Formats: sequence, C-alpha cells, structure tokens
Amino acid sequence: KHQPRGAGEEHQEIRYCRAPDGTAIAYAIAGSGPPLLQAAHFMTHLEHDWHSPTFGPFYREMAAKYSFIRYDQRGNGLSDRNPDEISFDLFVQDIESVADTAGLERFPIYALSQGAAVAINYAVRHPDRVSALILHGGYARGRLKRGKLSEDDRVKVEALTNLIRTGWGQDNPAFRQMFTSMFIPDASAELMDSFNEMMHVATEPAIAAQIFEVNSHIDVSNVLHQIQVPTLVIHGRRDAVAPFDEGRLLATMIPDAQLVELDTSNHIPIHYEPVFPHLIAEIHNFLAQHQDSKEVSER
Repeated sequence: KHQPRGAGEEHQEIRYCRAPDGTAIAYAIAGSGPPLLQAAHFMTHLEHDWHSPTFGPFYREMAAKYSFIRYDQRGNGLSDRNPDEISFDLFVQDIESVADTAGLERFPIYALSQGAAVAINYAVRHPDRVSALILHGGYARGRLKRGKLSEDDRVKVEALTNLIRTGWGQDNPAFRQMFTSMFIPDASAELMDSFNEMMHVATEPAIAAQIFEVNSHIDVSNVLHQIQVPTLVIHGRRDAVAPFDEGRLLATMIPDAQLVELDTSNHIPIHYEPVFPHLIAEIHNFLAQHQDSKEVSER
C-alpha cells in the first residue's frame, strides 16, 4: 500500500466502481495525505460541486490535508442516473463498493446530512475499517421516524415529495428555491443560484422524489449504541433540514461522542460564515487526534 500521488489542490480524479447490483458509482479523489472518505448525501454532482461556490471551498479545505474521496450516490451526478433500485441498504452497499475499490483499509468518514445514517450503518458493519466518524448536520431518524408524528407532519412530507416530483425539473427555479432556502437560508444570491443549479443537474425529478422518500423513512437509532469508533457530531443550532435535536440525539446515543454546536442556520458549510474556520479547525483537530497508523490508501 502506498500514499496516493499528490493531486494538485485544484485537481480531482474521477473514477468508477460497480455496486454488487451492477450500478455504476462515480467517485473522485483530490489531494494527498491520509484518506478521508465522504459518505454521499442527497443531491450531488462530483464535477459541479467541486467548482461550485457552495461546496467547492469546503472540499478544497479537505483536499489540502487529506486524500479526500467523494462519490455520487446512485441516481445522482456522474453515477448511474436511473438505477434499477434505490434503497437505504443499497446506499450502504455503494459506500462499501467505493471504499473497497479505492483500496481503503482503515479510514475516517465525514458525513453530511443523510450521509450520517449511511456512515453509521457502515461503521457498525465494518468496525475494523473505520477509524473515526464526523457526522455533520446528520440524523439517525428520517422525517417520518421522529417521535410522535402528527397528520400535519405526514402531509408536509407528502407535499415536499410531490413538489420535487412535479416542480423540480422546471427551468424556473422557484420550486427548487424553496429547498435552497431550507438548506442555506443565510447564503448569498450567488450561492443560492449555484445550489438551485446543482439540484437541476444532480438528478431527475422522479429519482429525487424517490430518494427523498427513502430518506424520510431512515431509522438507524437502534444501532447507535453499537458504534465503537471516536465520533464527532457537528450541528447547526438553527438547522431547518435536520433539527438540532436530531444532532443531540446522535451525540447522546453514540458512546463517548463529542458534540460541537455551530451558531448557524445553514445545513451546509458556507465558506464566508464566521463559523467556517471554527468548523474546519474542529474537523482537523479531531482527525489529528484519532489518526490511525493503519490509515493508508492505494491508488
């Protein structure tokens, strides 16, 4: 095993692997150094995100210190856009396929949003492979699995699902703007435009609705106590996509987890926010503390 060849800060290499069901999954490697794998989340496009003002600055921060590996989940971006099946179990198989194909032996996982549940499941299945978990804006329970659900809650999820299915693909970004306002309410117009565009290029409306539905039914709360790796939970205090209570639940139910509360309403890290340097420092410090001598990656 050897360290990856240094890829320049501005450069990412895109590769492919196949999930057990034959679905092609695209993944990207940027930077050099110890590996850091990001669990895929809802709506990504490896190329668009790398160059976008929304995700790009955070990804470059990670690639400056690590061999940073991201992938498009099935149905998204450069992966198969129309897979035969979409399910939570298959999301977990996809991260397994990427980790195996990239030659990762023991490595930390950074997981944003829905990716947290995927990373949790992977870490429970492969405790020997995962050296640390960073769960950012994550949740163990999807929208339809959080405590006592009112009829209003159900209707809201149904309405959002239908909105994605019918309004997402339109050239007019008005429908997508509603989601953008939930994800990054305090972002500039430029970032909002970029995020609207990303939703448009990331996936087809029918697939997006299917993924949204799968995510609403996620529940990994029953395995949180089984996590055996150092875990950092990062959560925005006023996150409208994954409520802060969901982050606190992760921190209280995962043994010895550490909770970092960010003073933000944004679900996604925005580079010019005052909390951004704090976020980057917390991630670097945590990974430096828990770096494993076995962490190697093969190119």
